[in-house]
Amino acid sequence: MTAYTAFHVAISLIAIFTGFIVVYGMLNAQRMRFTTSLFLTTTIATSITGFGFKRDHIMPGHILGVMSLVLLAVALLALYRHQLVGRWRWIYVVTAVTSFYFNVFVLIVQLFQKVPALNALAPTGSEPPFAITQAAALLCFIVAGYFAVKKFHPVA
Repeated sequence: MTAYTAFHVAISLIAIFTGFIVVYGMLNAQRMRFTTSLFLTTTIATSITGFGFKRDHIMPGHILGVMSLVLLAVALLALYRHQLVGRWRWIYVVTAVTSFYFNVFVLIVQLFQKVPALNALAPTGSEPPFAITQAAALLCFIVAGYFAVKKFHPVA
């Protein structure tokens, strides 16, 4: 593993770890300023560094990275410019949770590619174990996002 890859993996794991904490905070109407800032920063860095891997053509990860950066720009706008006032509260929740989901989606892809036991279950990424895992993750994020929109009403 190169130093660049190790750096990318490290910030990705920090983004995922802090993403869980931030969503937990949303579900409990807690703003968690430091953890939220760390989550957003590392998620942005994860998307940006993902473009640094040499490829001959555009990969699905590149498209996901662009989509994540667009969502994160909106999340930053909602959080820091509009202070979560009015519709910006739910816009922030949806964009932040979706960006977090994209990180977990890529994590699952990487786990199925790199962990031999998982790769044996889904060597091409189109087998049922991979699809079921991704569907379960998506369902968890939809449910968490729904409840986060309902419950995240932080006090300034």
